[in-house]
Order: sequence, then C-alpha cells, then structure tokens
Amino acid sequence: MNDASPDDPSWLRPRLLAAAVLTGLFAGLGGMLLGMLLHAVQHLAYGYGADPAIGRESFLQGVQAASGSRRVLALVLCGLAAGGGWWLIYRYGRPLTSVKQAVSDPASRMPPATTLAHAILQIATVALGSPLGREVAPREVGALAGGGFASLLRLPPEQRRLIVACGAGAGLAAVYNVPLGAALFVLEVLLGTFAWPAAAMALAACCIGAVVAWAGLGNEIQYTVPAMGISVSLVAWASLAGPVFGCAAHGFLRLTAAARRNAARGWRLPVACLLNFTILGVLAIYLPALLGNGKGPAQLSFDNELTIALAATLLVFKVAVTAGTLRAGAEGGLLTPAIAIGASLAVVLGGVWSLAWPASPPGAFAIVGAAAFLASSMRMPLTAIVLILEFTRVDQAFLVPIIVAVAGSVLASRLCAAHAGSTDGAMRRVS
Repeated sequence: MNDASPDDPSWLRPRLLAAAVLTGLFAGLGGMLLGMLLHAVQHLAYGYGADPAIGRESFLQGVQAASGSRRVLALVLCGLAAGGGWWLIYRYGRPLTSVKQAVSDPASRMPPATTLAHAILQIATVALGSPLGREVAPREVGALAGGGFASLLRLPPEQRRLIVACGAGAGLAAVYNVPLGAALFVLEVLLGTFAWPAAAMALAACCIGAVVAWAGLGNEIQYTVPAMGISVSLVAWASLAGPVFGCAAHGFLRLTAAARRNAARGWRLPVACLLNFTILGVLAIYLPALLGNGKGPAQLSFDNELTIALAATLLVFKVAVTAGTLRAGAEGGLLTPAIAIGASLAVVLGGVWSLAWPASPPGAFAIVGAAAFLASSMRMPLTAIVLILEFTRVDQAFLVPIIVAVAGSVLASRLCAAHAGSTDGAMRRVS
C-alpha cells in the first residue's frame, strides 16, 4: 500500500477513521485511569479528602494540612519508588521508545509492558510529590494505543505516524481537559503540519479523549482564576517582559537538557533519587508548594496570593528541584513546571513594574508570563497560547498581552539559541 500525502482524499478511508476513533477512546480511558490513580495516591500519601479519589480539596491544601514529618516520609517513599522503579525498568525492561521517536520513525515500536510501567511510575511519583509534570505518562499510553490500532488495522507508515501522534494528543486532552490545545500540540509539535486531514483527525481524537475522561475526572478547569481585566499597563509590560521570559526559558531548557543528559544511571540512580527526594521533603516542611507538578505555585500566582519575595523564593527553588530531580534520574514532563516557573517569574517582574505603573493585579501578569515562558521552554507558541486559555478560561481580551509576550519570548529564545549554538561550535573547534 503506497503512502499518501496528508492532503490526499485517501486519508479519509474507513480504517483511518476507525483508528482515530478507537485511539481517542482508549487514550481517553488511559488518561482517565492515570488521573484517578494520581488522586488516589495523593489522598493516601497525605491523608486528605473524602473517600472518593477525586475531591474538591486541592493537592496543595492537602500537603499544607499534613504534618512536616508526613511530608518527609512521603518524599522518602517517593525516592525509594523512583530509584528502585526506574532502576528495574532500565535493567530488565525493553529499551523505551519516546513518543517523538515513535512519531518520527513509523518503524519504531513502543514496548507495551515497559511503556505502561514507565507511565504508571511517573504518575505515582508525581502524586507522592515529585516536582515534574504528569503529562508525559498519558501521552505515552495514548501513543501506545495509537500504535496498536495502527498495526491492527495495517495502516501505512504516514497514517501510522498520524494515529500515534493523535493518541499522544488524546491522552494529554484527557488528563488536562484541553482538547483544542492537545490537538494543536499534535500538529505543531509532533507532526509539524497543519494540513486539514491531520487537523481533522487530531481534533476528533482529542475531543473524544477529553469527553471519555469526563466519566472519571469530570469536566473540570485546571486553574480557577478570579475575574480580571487587561490594561494598557499590562500590554506595555508584556511587550517589554516577553524577551525576558524567552531568555529565561532558553536558560531553563539548557539546564534541564544537561540534567537529563547527565542523569544518574545504574546503582547511582536509586541512591541519587533517595537523596534528592529526601532533601525535597525537608524543603517541603517550609515550602509545601514545592511538592507536585507545579499546579500549586501557579494557582497561588493566578489567585494574587504571592508576594514578590515569596514568588522569587518559589521560582528559585522550583527551578532547582526540577533540575535536581531530572539529574537524579527521575522521569516526568516539564509542561506544568514551566507554567509555575513562568507565573512566579511574572509575579516578580509584574510586581516591580506595578511600583511604577500600577494597573493590573499580580494574577494578570502571572497568566501572561506563564504563556510566554511555556511557549519558549516547550517550543510551541501556538499551543502554549491555547493551553493557557483552556487551563484558566480567562477572558479572550487576554489574547492581546499573551500574544505580544509570546512573540517577544519566542524571538528572544531563538536569538539566544542561535548565539549559544555559534558559541558552542566555536568552543568545540578550539578544543
């Protein structure tokens, strides 16, 4: 069977449509189960909430209500689980295939048992307090489902790429209830095309995934923000602060890439994880918002509850514990940590700006800054804009300062990357 172009009408064949629908269903189910597992482990570890796995009490509220000793104990358990679990996966599991590898190379296959173990371990450690994101796990499970249906229906390589990518997007849509942002993630990040057949399949799979997950996770908004308006001051700040977020995101990218590149392996992995998470548990006695994927600090930023000093403190420690956790060998995403870091940085920069031109609350700066930092740190400007809108459901008027800040951020980060590339090349030539 010959490959077809994404613009070819042959892409609308029944097998491809069936694969997209089935992938959306199973990715949504997988994302829902992972989300329920996350909440169940959180409630068990920190002893908060009612009997149902999903309650109205937030993770940060549960951590704050727990004693300091319980926080340390939960993080010690997290270190043991992370170190022992990933050591076993790398020692006895089949080599992992990332979602991007599976999409870029249709011949590659994601090993089912190892991928599922890898995903479940990510969710369990984030639930116990790991500062990394939980979004990689549902993407892996969704991509695994997509690859399975593509093989079952004998789709050609290009269509297989599409379905695997749609599975990853549907998993993301399910766990965060962001169907449009997840579809854009598929097109902008994974496939690199906005061709209409690919867009149609991505939207269908992501919407199905999100709706299926409502059965267990509900039709919830990730961040509840107070009513806020924009101002000329906010737009002016966005135009000036955008490049700052871009440079900061570039530095964060290099830091986390180096941490992953030099991550502990072999016998050092369990030791490094136990040490890293124990230190994090001790820090959490004084800064409970450090625990988890970053939703706590971001929510505090959006709610206008952070002072400049506290935002700066959380910013420094969040960057440090995120890089340290990756260096220790733990796995997880950087989407929600990037939102928290961008929001905290925005509260600091916006607070200083407001001393000269007060007009907007700290939460308004946080929303704009989160989008600008996320766009450059994840290299997905369009997706970042839509994700922040879906995450917060803020007024569409925020599109103006968000787009201004994202444009400046992306431009600055690319200039930084170009300069760093030329500098690294010159250093290699000298050495």
